[in-house]
Amino acid sequence: MTQGKERSFIFKGIHPRLAIGTASDRYSGWLGQIYTWERYAGRIKRRTKKVGGCGFVEEILPVDSVREFFEHFDILELDFTFYRPLKDEQGNFTQSYHTLKAYGTFLNPGNRIILKVPQLFFAKRVWRKEVFGENPHYLDADAFARQFYEPALELLDPWLAGLLFEQEYHRKDDRPAPKKVAEELDRFFRAIPSDSRYHVELRTDSFLSPEVFGVFDRHGIGQVLSHWSWLPSLKLQFSLAGRRIFSKSRELIIRLMTPRGMRYEEAYAKAYPFDRLVEGMLQNSMVRDAVDIAREAIKLGVRANIIINNRAGGNAPLIAQKVLAAFTSAFSEAGKMET
Repeated sequence: MTQGKERSFIFKGIHPRLAIGTASDRYSGWLGQIYTWERYAGRIKRRTKKVGGCGFVEEILPVDSVREFFEHFDILELDFTFYRPLKDEQGNFTQSYHTLKAYGTFLNPGNRIILKVPQLFFAKRVWRKEVFGENPHYLDADAFARQFYEPALELLDPWLAGLLFEQEYHRKDDRPAPKKVAEELDRFFRAIPSDSRYHVELRTDSFLSPEVFGVFDRHGIGQVLSHWSWLPSLKLQFSLAGRRIFSKSRELIIRLMTPRGMRYEEAYAKAYPFDRLVEGMLQNSMVRDAVDIAREAIKLGVRANIIINNRAGGNAPLIAQKVLAAFTSAFSEAGKMET
């Protein structure tokens, strides 16, 4: 790997209604692609992450690397807020708040952030004291506003492009009816502050139903299309919604997360240390579907945001190259870019 950076890793300004970005940042595996070696000499931290019972040492760049990230990408999804709120129940700032505040000091006008909502407010079951059990804060509208939404706007409002609610997968033997899910979501989105930037990723295919889509339509909530382990293809997810864009802000989020049929633990282990594409891991249909849906959204006057995770094939910047090549090729075949 070279010590500099290549022009082939610039993914900005491709089309006014297309944004390519990544799920998280600061990976040392992106040095020489997105990040310049010399800028971070002596400032890379190491941490051990447990995945599937195994320990992996991750090397993490400092927060100020986000300035260099946005020299390459139009949008960034920050996911560390998924694991804890910005304030605790007593109103004290958490480590997530301080980290997010640090990000804000290095953002420039025009940078765009998608922020993941804490699972504490959107997961029916969470790990608590070594047990995976019922979440007493599930769809707690007041706690969501106090512990996350209000401090998030305080820190990031000028850069905030989307707030992403991710609901965990529900097994068939522990799965409510779609009508009940729709009723719960309707009550929640009626109770929380109105905002055009809400997007929901449902990881249970049976919830991709007319009842739930009716809630999205009523509240202007974006349906997140996710290439993820146990979900149907991106195209089928889009078709189940009648190929409609529900987002009040006219934004679509497409997340390329893991190969279909592959568990998180396996995808992480294969992709680690995230510095290369892994042979046989990247599913070509994922890239093709993402580009086709993005083009359709653009024709509808919607901005398509394609968010790429390392676990989708090994290295997010190299996957982004494939997305860009497919997008450029598709428009070339059409004769001209839509505007």
